[in-house]
Amino acid sequence: MPLSMAHVGDVVTIIRIMGRETVRHHLTDLGFVAGEKVTVVNKLSGNLIVLVKDTRVALDEKMADRIIV
Repeated sequence: MPLSMAHVGDVVTIIRIMGRETVRHHLTDLGFVAGEKVTVVNKLSGNLIVLVKDTRVALDEKMADRIIV
């Protein structure tokens, strides 16, 4: 399922990153890599604030749809 479908408080594991090479590279630079755990901190209008590698990152729904957990 895409990360955008996770609920606040869920801890999920990234399975893969989808999208163009530039998008995958950008997400990898932010810490979104296969096998990494992600905690959904907050969700508002489809946008998410997540905790990955001890860092809070804000993602819009479109970007969160590219992260498969």
